[in-house]
Amino acid sequence: MPKKIDWLYHRKSCVTCQRAEAHRDGAGVAVTEQVDARKVRYTEAEALKLLDGVETLVAMKGPKVVRFDLKKDRPADEELLKHLMGPTGNLRAPAARVGKTLLIGFNDEAYTQVLG
Repeated sequence: MPKKIDWLYHRKSCVTCQRAEAHRDGAGVAVTEQVDARKVRYTEAEALKLLDGVETLVAMKGPKVVRFDLKKDRPADEELLKHLMGPTGNLRAPAARVGKTLLIGFNDEAYTQVLG
């Protein structure tokens, strides 16, 4: 049974967000809450607040996937912000919270591992 995404931050015009959406649709993954990244911006402080209750951060840019175990070995906020924030100074999209995992960006293999 596929998992559900508890919280999703995305832009409809974003190519990466469209790829992530196609993957979710193909896997039959439901989304509980969606936030439009064109209308809602997250500052650095707000992005770090999203990590409350998160045990694993998976940051993806193309084929590069970086995993952080926030429960056992949380890096400094500056290191986390390098992966959370985009070039405009806002939270990168797509971002998805699945249980205690936060996904930033999109990578097909990583999504398959987390979403089933």
